Amino acid sequence: MKTSRSEFHTIRNLRYHVRTWGERAAPRLFLLHGWMDVAASFQFLVDALAREWHVVAPDWRGFGLTEWARDGYWFPDYYADLDALLDIYERDAPVRLVGHSMGGNIAVTYAGLRPDRIERLVTLEGLGLARSGAERAPERLVQWMDAQREPPRFRTYASFDAVAQRLKKNNPRLSDERAQFLARHWAAEVEGGVRLVSDPRHKSANPYLFRIEEALACWRRVSAPVLLVMGRDSQIVAWLKDHPAELAERKAAFAAFREVELADCGHMIHHDQPAQAARLIEDFLAAEGAAT
Repeated sequence: MKTSRSEFHTIRNLRYHVRTWGERAAPRLFLLHGWMDVAASFQFLVDALAREWHVVAPDWRGFGLTEWARDGYWFPDYYADLDALLDIYERDAPVRLVGHSMGGNIAVTYAGLRPDRIERLVTLEGLGLARSGAERAPERLVQWMDAQREPPRFRTYASFDAVAQRLKKNNPRLSDERAQFLARHWAAEVEGGVRLVSDPRHKSANPYLFRIEEALACWRRVSAPVLLVMGRDSQIVAWLKDHPAELAERKAAFAAFREVELADCGHMIHHDQPAQAARLIEDFLAAEGAAT
């Protein structure tokens, strides 16, 4: 395995953990993890990269080794956190950005908010959330209020082995070795066993609905070429519940867009097919001109 380093920064009043690989003088590549994941989860993808990169991967607020937010979690905070992170590591040049799932959703919207900051963008299974009509607002707000009364909690596992087995149950493609590696980054020892390190409040329903019109307005401002990588066996498209025309509307929002589907691959692309994903990413980043 390629050796990683842990770096800590104060970002918007939180102690942020950033995992990095490679020499600082190498070309820089930013990796953004998804919901309930951690930066170390990109280890298999980083190992498969053929070029020398300085890889920068934060643990989002409330995930991994980054401090938990006292007032809950809101997508605008992730955009502002990413803005500050890029100022630390690559203030004066457009960046190469790769995001998975929630990280991909953050990346594609941020790329529309700060189009001049992005050179090329790869989103792994991240193209927004399921559409929500205004009629769902009362239900969602009640869910959020209920969670304030009784915040969610994570169960305690007997051991890291138990966490690894749970990870393999969620994703049967994981080898024992990879599951054990992930378990020791996703969880930590506590009194009575092992528990996930992320803030369980991430499981609470957000009081605000995802509004596709706002997302599309941001995505139409993206000037960088965009590559969408999907797993053939993923359920993400079914989860979005889009009709074909609605899914096409999402993709058409980007001026320069390309899509690739990976076989024998589910939602966790960086776990299931890291070598194929690494090759796609590096080929895309090296290409000249716009995506097609």
